[in-house]
Amino acid sequence: MEKNVIIRVKDLVAGYGEDIILDHVSFDVYEREIFVVLGKIGSGKSTLLKHLIGLMKPLSGRIFIDGNDICHSDEATFQGILRKFGVLYQSAALFGSITIAENVALPIKEYTDLRKKYVDALVKMKLNLVGLGGYENYLPSEISGGMKKRAGLARAMALNPKILFFDEPSAGLDPVTSAELDNLIIRINNSLGTTMVIVTHELQSIFAVSHRVIMLDKTSKGIIAEGDPKYLRDHSQNPFVRQFLNR
Repeated sequence: MEKNVIIRVKDLVAGYGEDIILDHVSFDVYEREIFVVLGKIGSGKSTLLKHLIGLMKPLSGRIFIDGNDICHSDEATFQGILRKFGVLYQSAALFGSITIAENVALPIKEYTDLRKKYVDALVKMKLNLVGLGGYENYLPSEISGGMKKRAGLARAMALNPKILFFDEPSAGLDPVTSAELDNLIIRINNSLGTTMVIVTHELQSIFAVSHRVIMLDKTSKGIIAEGDPKYLRDHSQNPFVRQFLNR
């Protein structure tokens, strides 16, 4: 059965001024896949993510999100592309002066004309989905780090995106809380079919959630491994890849 490509990166050249970070990088992400981007610090993981979510423009190359070119689109098309995905940032990026429910409601109010009762119902549903039912009126300062991540995930899912991007989702979490977040990611992927793109270097999470990975390398400025992480750990011809995955 042929897989449907939902993200396509073609010959991406990315960098800052004359400092090239990624040089002619190409890969596909398939619908319903949990796809992990890994590599050492400085390998270009964050730079790649910023390009995928439209925060940076490539020096050359193209990025297609659900068939739309995010790099060469007019403003109306670009805004439509942005609605196709949600982002969970490393810090969860919640607004501290408003409640958890109000944080989740922000994108719904911004991008829809739904009446308040429907917004409230959607917010409650999203919070229940991530295990935060009953915490609607809490401020971010009143909940734990793991709960903040889940609240951020609920907000990222507010508009029912086809794709979710995660920036180091396990950062700052203890092993138990990190495993709980991994299980939540798997559950959402299984139940909703949402495509997940995760930037991380946490081995436990990589092996727990990913269907496929790419590994970026600072020296080569590109991809040095692609495939199932367990297979790469045991059978990669690149000793650096095996070493990284056997830490």
